[in-house]
Amino acid sequence: MTPADLSLTVLHAVRRAVDDGALRVDVPPGAKVERARPGGVGEYASNIALTLARPAGRTALDVAGILRDRLQDAPGVRAVEITGPGFLNFSLRTDAAGDLVRAVRAAGAAYGHGTALAGTAVRFAEPAEPRAALVTGTVVRLLRAQGADAGLGGTERIHVVPGAYDPDALGTDAARWALLRAAPQDRPLDGPPLLVQHERNGLFKVRYAYSRVRRLLVNGAQLGVHPSYEGGLHPSYGGGASPGHGGGDASPGIEAPALLDHLGDHPAVLLAAARHRAPDRVARHLEGTADALLAFQHTVLPLGDEKPSAAHRSRLALAEAAGTVLAGGLSALGISAPDRI
Repeated sequence: MTPADLSLTVLHAVRRAVDDGALRVDVPPGAKVERARPGGVGEYASNIALTLARPAGRTALDVAGILRDRLQDAPGVRAVEITGPGFLNFSLRTDAAGDLVRAVRAAGAAYGHGTALAGTAVRFAEPAEPRAALVTGTVVRLLRAQGADAGLGGTERIHVVPGAYDPDALGTDAARWALLRAAPQDRPLDGPPLLVQHERNGLFKVRYAYSRVRRLLVNGAQLGVHPSYEGGLHPSYGGGASPGHGGGDASPGIEAPALLDHLGDHPAVLLAAARHRAPDRVARHLEGTADALLAFQHTVLPLGDEKPSAAHRSRLALAEAAGTVLAGGLSALGISAPDRI
């Protein structure tokens, strides 16, 4: 991970903190990252918490703590420590991308599930309005995936703008997406556009991205390329042909920072969606993951006279992991992930 990569990772953490409501600031255009001074902690340091403290109305140490919580599991970051008045100090991993890919592949559909809410009991009032019933049932599923004891028979309510659930006209998947993709306090999506096969349709884009992963795995097998992370990814090269490629084996130095960030964020997104009773966070995260995957897909398998290499196997493993996240996220919303569209 380069200083530029780490700067983007820090900015990404700021955006997450703002989206979560933990910080009320404008996201700055950049985050200064520099080598840690002699005697300091880790390889790099940032003063971002000090620059955001005043506009946030918080102490720099408070801001640093908020950002540290969102940086601990970032791809490429081994540890984050706070020093002095609020400096963030970073120790980096040597194979964070591989760790992440292996973690997703090992957990499968349960990637992002956890026990953060274990010991929490939540009982919702049983709603009669169709959209409220769908949102409530989905939130119960999200809470249970984080270890909570959740169900109906209580008094808590999720307030929503009403909407009709119409699986007969739209099909189950589009009918659910129409009511869950918009935030509960916003008007549901119009149904008919969700039946159009175009990337402007978020539901189609997410499911299409998943189907592309399934096709890549089939095509890879035909070429003798099977998913296996072997260190053939680098977290900062943006895609396309490998740098300096002129035929032969692909360079292992291909980066997919946006895709790695989305995979790394998936557990936090599921937890935040459960805590905030907001399934729309999962849907928006899936759209971002799909965008990153579709931008990356063209680099996965050998092109032209390229020979299959460790880089291709690693890229295919990353694509497979992305497919796992897409399918798992759709499942959390009660939506199917077809192999072919």
